Amino acid sequence: MKTKTPQDARILDLAEPLAEELGLEVIRVRVMSGKRPRLQIMTDRLDGSGVDVDDCARLSRALSEVFEVEDPVSGEYDLEVSSPGIDRPLTALKHFERWEGYEAKLELDRLAEGRKRFRGILAGIEDDDVLLDMENEEHTTLIPFDWIADAKLVLTDALIEADLKARGEKSAPNLGDE
Repeated sequence: MKTKTPQDARILDLAEPLAEELGLEVIRVRVMSGKRPRLQIMTDRLDGSGVDVDDCARLSRALSEVFEVEDPVSGEYDLEVSSPGIDRPLTALKHFERWEGYEAKLELDRLAEGRKRFRGILAGIEDDDVLLDMENEEHTTLIPFDWIADAKLVLTDALIEADLKARGEKSAPNLGDE
């Protein structure tokens, strides 16, 4: 899930060791097409505590040096190193455990129980399965991690509150009050 194409996977192979040396984790790699392609690399600290502009700049400089030699994207392109944001993609099994108790949307690469899309509260992991508590379901749903094509947290008041708390900021206004 960190990558979608063989080119993304090659870039991830180059980027992960550099990120780890800097105490960072590569969350996702995407090459976006356009007149001038954009290479997007989302990163976070290894402990999940969030990155700042300096972290992104350090990783960007390190990647630029390696990409200058390896040339993983032909021609000119823009390199964008950023935080995954509050409603971040979940691309590794440990992310589902770390964000237990928060709402997430998952899309599978195959049909399961007649559907591909699932939404619910993350209930952790069990072996290589993601546990999801879905509305109107009596039992926790087990979804094999390998079946997940895309997953991300849902922006909720609880998620915003947790993000503000992690950054030591005051509470946000309730989104439902608007």
